[in-house]
Amino acid sequence: MIIIFLGPPGAGKGTQCKVLVERYRMNHLSSGDCLRRERRNNTELGQQAQSYMDKGQLVPDELIVAMMMKEIEKTGVGAGVVLDGFPRTLGQAHELDRLLERAGKNIDAVINLQVDDNELELRITGRRSCSGCGAAYHIVFNTPRQENICDKCGQALVQRSDDTAEIVKNRIATYHKQTAPLVDFYQKKNILKNLEGNAAIEKITANLCRMMDEMITV
Repeated sequence: MIIIFLGPPGAGKGTQCKVLVERYRMNHLSSGDCLRRERRNNTELGQQAQSYMDKGQLVPDELIVAMMMKEIEKTGVGAGVVLDGFPRTLGQAHELDRLLERAGKNIDAVINLQVDDNELELRITGRRSCSGCGAAYHIVFNTPRQENICDKCGQALVQRSDDTAEIVKNRIATYHKQTAPLVDFYQKKNILKNLEGNAAIEKITANLCRMMDEMITV
């Protein structure tokens, strides 16, 4: 089974992907992780990607998809795969379909985790981390006992530079621009499944598991 998991920044995609890995024994693949691994291991694909990056250019869709296909094929026959935030563009989606068809594989479902933009902004801009031990907090959902002070080591809490409201708005807008064509693309293939992401984590997980169980039993 091959599942694509789409979701905007701050939607909690990583948390739900972890459920797929632990409960359904799926292999978790992200294009960012694959790219870093290929470069670190100095593979032929990694060298090609690095040559583009050294010039300040984007790594072509064909190279990114080739890296992902390499990982998919390594999982073996019958192994489940969840593609985290990949493909990111319509070009990657078309190339992925082409290579999967050549390999005799197909995408079983695309899960689209939907969260309101205002909720996303609240989740991301409210994140804080300890400057000492790195412990994670949130100004609304996971507050420290003393404002802006870590419960564990007493050091000051800080906000990531890319978690400010202006940057977050731009990141969300970019995601929508890139993802809207993908949603339409997979909707037309009748494999898109929308997952409500504004609820509590436990409820989202329960709905995801119900969705997976229905697909497995079909």
